[in-house]
Amino acid sequence: MTDNSGGSPRPRTGRERIKTLTQAALNVDVRVEQVEALLEGLSTTLEGMNVSIENLDETMVRFNDTITKIDALAPRMDAVVDRMEATVHRVERIVGLVESVLAPLTATEDALRDAVNIVKKIARR
Repeated sequence: MTDNSGGSPRPRTGRERIKTLTQAALNVDVRVEQVEALLEGLSTTLEGMNVSIENLDETMVRFNDTITKIDALAPRMDAVVDRMEATVHRVERIVGLVESVLAPLTATEDALRDAVNIVKKIARR
């Protein structure tokens, strides 16, 4: 310790030096305990992160397996879509054919209805 009263520093006694060293040792001991507590908390956090990363690794393996299955399924789905498109095209052709066949019948039905309506009107007079 120094005396700031303007003179030369006063020599410290052995007792003052021991007191200063004791206080410094206590301060270091407190800091070491704080660092140990911090490291223990960090260790716990890292262990938790290891578990999380292991779980993430397992999830990524399952995700990769799923993507692989989807990749394998895509060509089959493409083939199914092609077959469905062919079926829809055939149904459209059948519907067009049926419409062509029924067109004369529909025209005949309309003509007969008109004729019946005319006969009914004449009969009412």
